Amino acid sequence: MAYGISTYAYFWRISERAPKPLSLLDMLVDTKEQGGEVFQICDYPAIESYDRTRLADIRDAARDLGLCLELGTRGVRSEHLAKYLDIAHQLDVTLVRSMMNTVGHRPGVDEAVALLRQTLPGYTQAGVTLGLETYEQVSTDDLLAVVTGVDSERLGVVLDPGNSVARLERPVDVVDATAPYVVNIHVKDFAFTRRDGWVGFTYAGCPLGTGLLDYDGMIAAVRPQERGINQIVEHWLPWQDEGFDATARLEHQWTQHSISTLLSNTDSSTTPLSTTPLRSE
Repeated sequence: MAYGISTYAYFWRISERAPKPLSLLDMLVDTKEQGGEVFQICDYPAIESYDRTRLADIRDAARDLGLCLELGTRGVRSEHLAKYLDIAHQLDVTLVRSMMNTVGHRPGVDEAVALLRQTLPGYTQAGVTLGLETYEQVSTDDLLAVVTGVDSERLGVVLDPGNSVARLERPVDVVDATAPYVVNIHVKDFAFTRRDGWVGFTYAGCPLGTGLLDYDGMIAAVRPQERGINQIVEHWLPWQDEGFDATARLEHQWTQHSISTLLSNTDSSTTPLSTTPLRSE
């Protein structure tokens, strides 16, 4: 088990609003400086255009920094996941996170199961685990129906309980239902705040430990240290009215706070695992 940082923790600093967006190498270096042991390249489509030389440079930079890499994409189409399996091979990645839907493809349970049954033998042979993330576009029941329908030791769940709130699923219920199948955890806190005039609410991120995430309960249910499940820091940081510099500063502070909070809860010498045991009861 190890703690790490996702590209989502750099959301604004790699966006078009950044005067000089951070590169992957910049994020790798920052992850190391923050005390992270894993960097998850998540929903970063540019990686698909990297040739083998550039991928090798990223792999070697991570290795030199002592970081383990993970990948993240969206969709369950076989050809797309095969592409990410090849990228994973080039980067020495053993965990790929995906999501059920894309803009142009929203498969039902049966179609997703059929597609993943085609895909998983390649992942199994390569020793790469695929995790489907919990989120509001797909019910947790349907997500688990896909995972159990495929029934592969290399397919599990990436747990992010805050995502499913928009589907009116309680985070505690999502945690309890998915716990035996979790292969990766996205750690981000979240809260509701009243809008001006008390007309409705805003649902957004907040510093870890200050919102509605029952982190201790989640860890007790999933047992990541016992099962070798990495925990990856993400944020839902709203854009700040003061502009980019203020937003970037706060983004950095939230990451520092999250990593230091996580590291204070465990032995910082914990070694990242390259494989994730599934369905431990």
